[in-house]
Amino acid sequence: MDDTAIKLEDGFTISKNGRVVPKITTRGWKLLVTWKDGSSTWVPLKDLKAFNPIKVAEYAVANKISDQPAFCWWVKDTLWKQKWHVSKVRKSTYHRTTHKFGIQLPKTVRKALQIDAETGFQHWADALQKETKNFMTAFRHWDQGSTQDARNKLVGYQEIACHVVFDIKMDLTRKARFVAGGHLTEAPASLTYSSVVSRDSVRIALLMAALNNLDVLSCDIGNAYLNADCHEKIWFVAGPEFGSLEGTVQIIEKALYGLKSSGAAWHAMFSQSIRDMDFHRTNADGDVYIRASKKADGFEYYEMLLVYVDDVIVVSHRPGEIIESIAKLYRLKDKPAAPEFFLGVDIKQWDLPDGKRCWAMSAGMYLKRALVTVDKMLAEDNSKLALTAKTPFRSGYRPEVDTTPELSVRLTQCYQQLIGILRWLVELGRIDIMTEVSMLSSHNALP
Repeated sequence: MDDTAIKLEDGFTISKNGRVVPKITTRGWKLLVTWKDGSSTWVPLKDLKAFNPIKVAEYAVANKISDQPAFCWWVKDTLWKQKWHVSKVRKSTYHRTTHKFGIQLPKTVRKALQIDAETGFQHWADALQKETKNFMTAFRHWDQGSTQDARNKLVGYQEIACHVVFDIKMDLTRKARFVAGGHLTEAPASLTYSSVVSRDSVRIALLMAALNNLDVLSCDIGNAYLNADCHEKIWFVAGPEFGSLEGTVQIIEKALYGLKSSGAAWHAMFSQSIRDMDFHRTNADGDVYIRASKKADGFEYYEMLLVYVDDVIVVSHRPGEIIESIAKLYRLKDKPAAPEFFLGVDIKQWDLPDGKRCWAMSAGMYLKRALVTVDKMLAEDNSKLALTAKTPFRSGYRPEVDTTPELSVRLTQCYQQLIGILRWLVELGRIDIMTEVSMLSSHNALP
């Protein structure tokens, strides 16, 4: 903030009806931004607000400057809109889903155990027990008083709520995940940013593997976040999933799923482990790491390691050795294998007629799942997808001159969901429908 910034006492005006109205200004404010390459730049607030208002608003609240004239007129409204949209998404997906694959999906621990008692199975109880073994090491029991004592004595700590999210996998296996209510915490942006590898980087890596006759293996790190320390001071009251410890005060010491800082904490920890293996982060993509290597015949190249949160792809003439080094530090979910599905894309190795091997990516699995969603959506209106279609549009159709009535709120949401599915298919490689999807997307706001 420089001398041209409006001072706190001058940040308001009085309207004709006597209301106190904040001045709309960002004058005199710049924020220090640290970029992915490690460099730092002072950027005007007006530019940052236009680029990413939510992150800037969260930063202002976390650093207690949201009452300043440059922030007070927009921060509260921006964060309220974010919470409103998030709540709508949650209500429309998880909380409205009562069954999956024809199996009842519980929303609480007590309901899960009740379903087990009614069905005579232990599926949900087993899922809870498995998750409990994983997350119990993430807490420290506070035994210096009651819950009210914790609120008075744990100065500097935030109290949050935690819960268990239940899901059913494709093979009908039950899954339970203990999640922290990270939306209740205030964490600075410097503790929450975490990047992931881009799909283009994966394509390039697979191309390099084919050109240089290299092997590709992937692995999945189990309960990745729990390996990192929690960067926030947080406590909560234990629920029924804690058994005899229900109602006790627990302090979070590890990076739990759901916390704003967990992704960044795990990213920093795993990145350091990779660098300790003499890999170096690339300038083009911060989640692609390379290391100089040489084959037995003297051919020199760079080994590549690509990271998407807890999923890792290794490109090398000896990828197994690299994954073994990772396995010494972290627990792997399954045995390393050639990648078959990554970032929502099917991956498969092909033998070309000339004897060379290459890698291909397709949207087959995503398309199958999308069709199930679309069929259910259309069934609500007693409609069905056409069995055959020669072109994405029917002959002569031009959406820009469509004069049919505007859709209702429900159908507008359906339209936007369909456009989202189609745009993702284009991103995954279906460029043959890109023109038609672009034309329909231009009507996304008011179809």
